[in-house]
Amino acid sequence: MAKPRLVILGTGFAAFSVIKDIDEELYEVIVVSPRNHFLFTPLLPSTTVGTIEFRSIIEPIRVAKRGIEYHQAVCTNIDPTHRLIQCRQVLDGISFTLQFDLLVIAVGATSNTYNIPGVKEHSLLLRELSDARAIRQRIIDCFERASTPGLGSSERKRLLHFVVVGGGPTGVEFAAELHDFLMEDLRSSYSHLVDDAQVTVLEATDHILGTFDQTLSEYATQHFCRQKIEVCARSTVIRVEPTQVILKDGTVVPFGLLVWSTGIGPSSLVEALPIAKWNDSRIIVDQFLRVQGSMIVYALGDCATIEGNNLPPTAQVARREGKYLARAFNRLAEKKSIEPFQYKDLGMLAYIGGGKALADLNNLKGRGYFAFIFWRSVYLTKLVSPKTKMLVLFDWIKTRIFGRDISRF
Repeated sequence: MAKPRLVILGTGFAAFSVIKDIDEELYEVIVVSPRNHFLFTPLLPSTTVGTIEFRSIIEPIRVAKRGIEYHQAVCTNIDPTHRLIQCRQVLDGISFTLQFDLLVIAVGATSNTYNIPGVKEHSLLLRELSDARAIRQRIIDCFERASTPGLGSSERKRLLHFVVVGGGPTGVEFAAELHDFLMEDLRSSYSHLVDDAQVTVLEATDHILGTFDQTLSEYATQHFCRQKIEVCARSTVIRVEPTQVILKDGTVVPFGLLVWSTGIGPSSLVEALPIAKWNDSRIIVDQFLRVQGSMIVYALGDCATIEGNNLPPTAQVARREGKYLARAFNRLAEKKSIEPFQYKDLGMLAYIGGGKALADLNNLKGRGYFAFIFWRSVYLTKLVSPKTKMLVLFDWIKTRIFGRDISRF
């Protein structure tokens, strides 16, 4: 008897959790994604400055689970009536069709630019390893250009002004990692320039880390102040130009590097699907993660939201949804009943630089060095394989002993 064909779109936390926990003896599993690896995004900011190397936080999909089939492609259309999806191979553009019995949409989300002019052209995002590498190169580029003999003081300071738009966890952690890089590594190599370097965080609301406990948010702001990281609250960007940001109040902020980290928007597939969406961006699903009106199409992770229970688009939520759905599929194949998805928040963590972190847990609000140790311990245990655990641990030790590499390649 042929096994049901389960097609999974995506290779993020949600999709990867389904892949890891699904019983391949019960399903024929096919994965379609333009990215052929899983990326542990909570540690992505650390790769932008070399605290952790790029390949230490990825896991190839083809070795993640025996017996799965993978296609490096994007899904361009879904036909639930005939149980077909249209795909396009990302390397050569060849189109093909796949049939499914069950479909999981876990394509994640994109960075939301809010249609602000100039953002796509003049800023760098931070969602993929390619983004992290571009940021890492730009940082060194700015220092090398700033060291040009005869360069004016104002231009040198502009090149060494690193601006982060968005005071959420990703933006804050990148600012923290960059500050560590400046103070611990670049100071010795560019001693004549580091004093001119400045890190600025622009946040549209009245404080950074808005999803964290207020006392922890205030601690992070005070800590940044001590580190001379400037936090500009109530700073709404209305336009980005090649060398400067224009704020709503008319303030002009020059920059050498601008990192945009302000929330998520829908992927092209989700945007095009003629199904119910929350705020025109996330697919609405029921308590079993089924798309409205369908018994065979499921959605989870950043691209979906449960009706009446709008969970945040975090790695923790996506991972828990993926594990739940895999177990539900296994039970369905065995003709067993399934329970609705129930989510229990385990808390949030964030690194704020200088060997300090925040831990916003249900029964504990931790901060400082011990929260930093806890932050590293949790992420180390959450990495998906012994290989990545060992690589990340080795990177941390190597950085501690030898510092971060400043080569541009």
